[in-house]
Amino acid sequence: MQDHTEKAEACALKRRHAAGEDPEKRHQILVGAWRVFVEQGFDAASMNSICKAAGVSKGTLYVYFENKEDLFVALVEEKRQDFFDGIFERLVGAGSIEERLLAYAMGLSEQLNSEEVIRAQRIVISVVERMPDLGRRFYDAGAAHFLGRLHGFLREETEAGTLVVPDFELAAAQFVELATTGTWRARMFGRREDEPTAEEIEYVAREAVAMFLAKYRA
Repeated sequence: MQDHTEKAEACALKRRHAAGEDPEKRHQILVGAWRVFVEQGFDAASMNSICKAAGVSKGTLYVYFENKEDLFVALVEEKRQDFFDGIFERLVGAGSIEERLLAYAMGLSEQLNSEEVIRAQRIVISVVERMPDLGRRFYDAGAAHFLGRLHGFLREETEAGTLVVPDFELAAAQFVELATTGTWRARMFGRREDEPTAEEIEYVAREAVAMFLAKYRA
């Protein structure tokens, strides 16, 4: 009965206010939610605990987010914006194709190996068998986004005559795997606890670019 009343109150609030009209309030909720998800995991995190961490009422929370899954995906999308948008600028900046791919590979490896990204991925892996839709939404918000941007870049370079890439989607996925060889997967499964050093990231990235261009350079 209480949940029914709370949902009714949320519906009333939705009629009075456009969802997400206050970006500061939305950000406040996301900051609190991230703290709870990291400390408790997806399953254990409750909307009540998120409200407490964010300092908002449950009615306010439901104005901005439909449910816990919707909140988590929104959180991923916001962090994707923070983490990855600056990386794409390296692809279209000045320099040779080697320099731009190297800058991109180093930035991507640094972010994928960061503690926050690793934690978010582990949260999803822990529930994806029971909640496959959450896994798909997480992938679309993160990996599919930056892979799409990368194979768009590869298409442009192929059209310009710099590269010869017959399958842009495959080549983009290959480049990401090369750039994170020996680091990201080991971090994901706890084989290594510390983030790779800047020197290791650069070394792996340089080898990735060399191997990639050996295959796809025009």
